[in-house]
Amino acid sequence: MSVPIEDYALIGDCKTAALVSKQGSIDWLCLPHFDSAACFASLVGTPENGHWTIAPVAPIRSVRRRYRELTLILETEFETEQGTVLVIDFMTPSDESPDLVRLVVGKSGCVQMKMELVIRFDYGSVIPWVESTDHGISAIAGPDMVSLRTEVPLRGENLHTLADFTVSPGQQISFDLTWFPSNRHEPSPLDIKQVLTATEHWWNEWSSRCKYQGEWHDAVIRSLITLKALTFEPTGAIVAAPTTSLPERIGGVRNWDYRYCWVRDATLTLDALLNAGYVEEAKSWRDWLMRAVAGHPSELNIAYGIRGERRLTELELPWLVGYDGSAPVRIGNAAYSQFQLDIFGEVADTLFHCRQAGLGPMKRREGVMGSLLKFLETAWEKPDEGIWEVRGPRRHFTHSKMMAWVALDRAVKAMGQGWMPYNEAWGTLRDRVHAQVCASGFDSDLNSFVQFYGSKHLDASILMMPLVGFLPAKDPRIVGTIAAIEKHLMSSDGFVARYTTDPDVDGLPHGEGAFLPCTFWLADNYVLQGRREDGVRMFERLLKIRNDVGLLAEEYDPVEKRLLGNFPQAFSHVGLVNTAFGLSR
Repeated sequence: MSVPIEDYALIGDCKTAALVSKQGSIDWLCLPHFDSAACFASLVGTPENGHWTIAPVAPIRSVRRRYRELTLILETEFETEQGTVLVIDFMTPSDESPDLVRLVVGKSGCVQMKMELVIRFDYGSVIPWVESTDHGISAIAGPDMVSLRTEVPLRGENLHTLADFTVSPGQQISFDLTWFPSNRHEPSPLDIKQVLTATEHWWNEWSSRCKYQGEWHDAVIRSLITLKALTFEPTGAIVAAPTTSLPERIGGVRNWDYRYCWVRDATLTLDALLNAGYVEEAKSWRDWLMRAVAGHPSELNIAYGIRGERRLTELELPWLVGYDGSAPVRIGNAAYSQFQLDIFGEVADTLFHCRQAGLGPMKRREGVMGSLLKFLETAWEKPDEGIWEVRGPRRHFTHSKMMAWVALDRAVKAMGQGWMPYNEAWGTLRDRVHAQVCASGFDSDLNSFVQFYGSKHLDASILMMPLVGFLPAKDPRIVGTIAAIEKHLMSSDGFVARYTTDPDVDGLPHGEGAFLPCTFWLADNYVLQGRREDGVRMFERLLKIRNDVGLLAEEYDPVEKRLLGNFPQAFSHVGLVNTAFGLSR
């Protein structure tokens, strides 16, 4: 059985990312960037596909771990019958080359330790050439090269790199894994003590700029740090998650690659950053967005690579068994080529919020918005694949039409501010779209908005209606929709599913966990309806399912009480931040 998803913690340098388990094993490492093939792969394969373990030899009595306050420096304390040892894991944000540092510190007793490094490039398919160096080993395969530097003697055994060592009280033993292009010289060795201090200072300085001072400060700042870690700092893009193919149902096929930047996340991510005072990050995100969407509106992607790449071809990797047998393992995401109407609303809303926050106009913004709205004048009437990226037939999804209204509404508001040239037709079309959604997206028998026109299916994305200003939260139709979602989409434990799964609608087998952003949206609606106590209860229920270091995946299984899906998930942490702000107001 695979290590539970919630047993992992994230470390990163805003360019790369790794997951560290409670057992002291790094089982997923993307080098040199989020969508690189140069990575370990045991999360979606077997330990032989790559891992890096540093742990005591003797049986472990207890494990305690935490992040150093306001940082992404992970500290894991192992207690054994021989004594106690601390393993500090971190990456260096200010460094040009990605360095993964593991520092072993003796706390009490003399503890025998073991280290095992299995380097496998290209998703576990390529075994590199490994050779000894004066300071450790180097491993090379094609364009990729890594160097492990340590004072501990290393040995090779069955294509693994091993070490045995003992750590005494106060003793510190370091390991530094560095990636670099194989055609270049190895970067200079690090001063481990100096870079640890610099990394702590870097994160403390960033965290100190958070403006949230409400009741849930610790949870909010941890989520903001996580979002920052999921940022590809050179471009400003934010990936949905640093992993691929962690399943939405154990043993199922809903296994997707989330190491890309979804346009859909723009509005909520931007709100979270701006609310917390991170204007520079919001500006970088906006600049990335404007570069990525350049081109004809009909060619607008729903997701892009971290540098704005458009082609995210989806492939299956048959040599990997999948997390807990959940196959296939996929890289790339075929949804990038889908037509999803809602992203026009998200782009418009993002740019409008940027201007509201005082970010100055961009040279091309008005031209981009004008082109998008011109395209939307006819495109809004077409069926699409919708927010959930269904792999069934295109339909007239209610949420999609609502977001088309958002695009037009923000254009009208921008015209009112003098930010765009006046166009009366967009105001007329906005009203027409609103009327159609209310007439065709609402089912009077169910007393609820439905997933798509003419259906009887419910969809939690409708909870966005009050959040984007389409209808007030106390409107009888919203009240009825919330009641229907509570009855049919909410588990007995109070977690909300995305929609009524139906293979005829989404083209996939039934079954997945509760989608955490939907549960946050329901809490937001409670607040807007004046049901603050219900909102607080739901919010704190969500806080309780975070793992021991405050991280959330995409979904949650209320029956097995375990996290599911790619991890950690930006969308879930955005929901946490925005709901906390809503409750604190």
